[in-house]
Amino acid sequence: MEKQASLPAIQRSIWAGRIPLEIILAPAESRTFDQTNPYLISFPRVSYLPSLLPRLRAFFASSLINPDTEHHQGWFAFEGVPLKWHYPIGLLFDLYAGVDPASKATPGDEQSPEAESPFPWRLTVHFSDWPVEELVRLDPEGMVLNDAFINSVKEADFLRNGTAKGIMSLSKEDSAGLWKAVENVDLPSFQRISNILIPPPSQPFRNVPIRIFLPLPPDEESPSLKVVQSPLPPSIPSPSIQSSQFINARSSPSTQPQTIGGVLHTLLPNLFPSRRTPVLAKPVLHGAVLPMSSPIEEVVRTAAYGDGWAYVVVRMMG
Repeated sequence: MEKQASLPAIQRSIWAGRIPLEIILAPAESRTFDQTNPYLISFPRVSYLPSLLPRLRAFFASSLINPDTEHHQGWFAFEGVPLKWHYPIGLLFDLYAGVDPASKATPGDEQSPEAESPFPWRLTVHFSDWPVEELVRLDPEGMVLNDAFINSVKEADFLRNGTAKGIMSLSKEDSAGLWKAVENVDLPSFQRISNILIPPPSQPFRNVPIRIFLPLPPDEESPSLKVVQSPLPPSIPSPSIQSSQFINARSSPSTQPQTIGGVLHTLLPNLFPSRRTPVLAKPVLHGAVLPMSSPIEEVVRTAAYGDGWAYVVVRMMG
């Protein structure tokens, strides 16, 4: 991460990030088939797709073949693939349709820019035929989504501190307010509550909450996404330290920050043969390529999603 950029500035940029969406009603559920007008919106990257369902149900109400469907029966698909509603939309976009952060237009290329543009991201909303084997059903009050978010916060809190006492000891108002802050993209309110959970910079994380996503071709016998996760301490012994000293490495002055490149090389050596340079693949977070030298704790402190996790997407090069 850029040393010159402050934590508040990076967080403001991330929370200000938006993705243009063009959402159509599934033709099989529409009275007018492909004549239904799409719903257009610029949606925050840190938000979750189910938050759109009430307004989408109202927008498409006159076109629905079944007028008795309710908003919580809605689910989204991209090119026929059901989208996991418990992931932030920024992660979903980076996984399925993200523009290549390293690509640049080739001078003299006759192909129109729109031909390769991922914007707007075109999604299909369904209000029937829920994919029960792939998605947990939602509820009218939104508690299923709220609970999924809070459970993810608890997991991140446990990794950071070795205990989930932080999130568990939040007041009922702050616990509900954390989700509301993400839902309303209210960064000041989010920061106030998040600062209660996250240790100060002088107190290193016990482990760093990072999940690494490897997109795979959709397959009937395997999930469309592979998630790699492992306990990741923020510091590792310097090369000169003997393995017998590893137990004390966290408090030893002879340690070095664990980097994104080091983590990827350790967990995915075939894709990341080098710790310093992307050769076959690159790590993407919030639509940007992460420098391989980025300390993982700094990445999470500056660029985690609202649930406390840094969701790093592996994109193949070339």
